[in-house]
Amino acid sequence: MIPSVRKAYNEKFTTTAYHHFLQGMAEEAGVAPAFRVAETPVFVPGDLTAKLVQACEEVVNVILRPDFKTLTEEAIPPALKVPGENDHPHFIVIDFAVTRNEAGELEPQLIELQGFPTMNAFQQVMAKQFRNHFEIPQELNNYFNGLDDDSYYQLLREMIIGDLPPEEVILLEVKPEEQKTKIDFYSTEKYLGIRAVCITDLVQEGNHLFYRKDGVLTPVKRIYNRIIFDDLQRQQSTLGEHVNLFQDLDVEWITHPNWFYRISKYTMPLLHSDYVPKSWFLHQLPVIPTDLENYVLKPLFSFAGQGVKIDVTAEDINAIKDPENWILQHRVQYAPVIVTPDGNAICEIRMIYIWPDGAARPMLVHNLSRISKGRMIGVGFNSNDTWVGGSCCFFEAIPAAT
Repeated sequence: MIPSVRKAYNEKFTTTAYHHFLQGMAEEAGVAPAFRVAETPVFVPGDLTAKLVQACEEVVNVILRPDFKTLTEEAIPPALKVPGENDHPHFIVIDFAVTRNEAGELEPQLIELQGFPTMNAFQQVMAKQFRNHFEIPQELNNYFNGLDDDSYYQLLREMIIGDLPPEEVILLEVKPEEQKTKIDFYSTEKYLGIRAVCITDLVQEGNHLFYRKDGVLTPVKRIYNRIIFDDLQRQQSTLGEHVNLFQDLDVEWITHPNWFYRISKYTMPLLHSDYVPKSWFLHQLPVIPTDLENYVLKPLFSFAGQGVKIDVTAEDINAIKDPENWILQHRVQYAPVIVTPDGNAICEIRMIYIWPDGAARPMLVHNLSRISKGRMIGVGFNSNDTWVGGSCCFFEAIPAAT
């Protein structure tokens, strides 16, 4: 999206460098990515960077409202509510489509948001390997707020591990070795020193949790949670015996599972901004729009694009039996702004926030991007295309105010 940088990158690109880039990520993390990584990062111009930051801060302002918990109490399915919720999430991710407005200017439009961690450790592995194998201008940065590799990982350590022994903190997931994101689990263990543990490997004694580390029963004091609980519920019957996490356990959550629902598609109708498409809870929709071709229908409780209806009809809306669990959202028109050798691509940009205990506001730290040439964006789509997949952004500095 920065034309001069894009032109230079494309001209110097070689498939040999790309394969060395993939190999470098695998060697650094200890495992190869289980999803497609794009041949290119996204180069974000300063004006768009400024709009992205503004849009994020407008979302954060709503999350900081004193009545936010009251407004989102119905977001948590009763069967999935976990005791011990804290005052705020430790992680927030905010996803934007890159679009063009009526004036032809680049503009972000909110797609989704989550009170949940993303691939925090791996994203820096990717950014570093892009710099190692391609010419990325030094003035472009993948970090925010003055962070660098050392201070970023130190911030993650302080928030996820704190003053506990690292062996008493675990990354918790369902069958972590089978997850497409497992390269992040390997990176987390390498850079933070905490191990990925499957829920089926937890041991409960009273309200205390343990796991076996190198054969030794080790207490779990803090959980860096990567489990999506409605996904866990769907897999209950296939997991065998495992600890019930929906009870009052003597453990601290980073991030507490309830925030996955509070900060989610459920939050969209509460947001009002030039960078947020108009959204309604389906059961509160005053009238079905006559121009449904300009809308998408999204289930509240799904992830990775599952269940989204793009070509919406009135029959689709009338057929839904649980309208309180769906939103109708004005369709966002992605702009094909990524110039590649075999056609332009669209992209989403995920802005990554962390919120340490005691901080007045969450802090913007890093990013993630997804590049696509199809109608859907995600690592599970467009697997036959090139110059698509998971990526990261390098941002031009925000222009100084005049």
